[in-house]
Amino acid sequence: MKVLIFNGALDRRADATSERISNFLSTLLQANAVETEIFKVTDSGIPLFDLSLSKTPIAVERMNQIFRDADAHIWLSPLYHGSMTGVMKNCLDWLECTAKLPNPYLSHKKVGLVCWGDGVQAMQGINAMDAVAKALRAWTLPFSVPIQRGDLFTPEGTLTQKYQERFTLLTQLLWTKI
Repeated sequence: MKVLIFNGALDRRADATSERISNFLSTLLQANAVETEIFKVTDSGIPLFDLSLSKTPIAVERMNQIFRDADAHIWLSPLYHGSMTGVMKNCLDWLECTAKLPNPYLSHKKVGLVCWGDGVQAMQGINAMDAVAKALRAWTLPFSVPIQRGDLFTPEGTLTQKYQERFTLLTQLLWTKI
């Protein structure tokens, strides 16, 4: 099984919340013999969505292949004004290039959702990602991880036990028949 971790955050710092969550999820999955790939919007080179271009950009073709080759996905994003980041949504819009394929978009892929915010509104980001995933013909897991960022890390900087358990459950659901 191959799982794509789609990091929709704009933060490039090695100690960024998105990096730490992505790395924890990747390590957790690999410990269970699951192949992982982390796709970061900051490193993707994906241009603004524009179907009027005469040729699909190479970065978009690569991204579409990566997204479609994975058996399952985990999408993560900080909460931005009640939703996911705009660049994350822009990447997902480019899946439109697959519309005429026999199994377009993300047909039948399982998607786990993670969002964090400084307050208690992270569920809004989960709901936005859920709507997009379903529009792309994916199946979202019945369990997601909305995070109140202040509760995510211990004073030492590691993930709290509460969120480690939630991420473990999320990853287990990816290979469970639901």
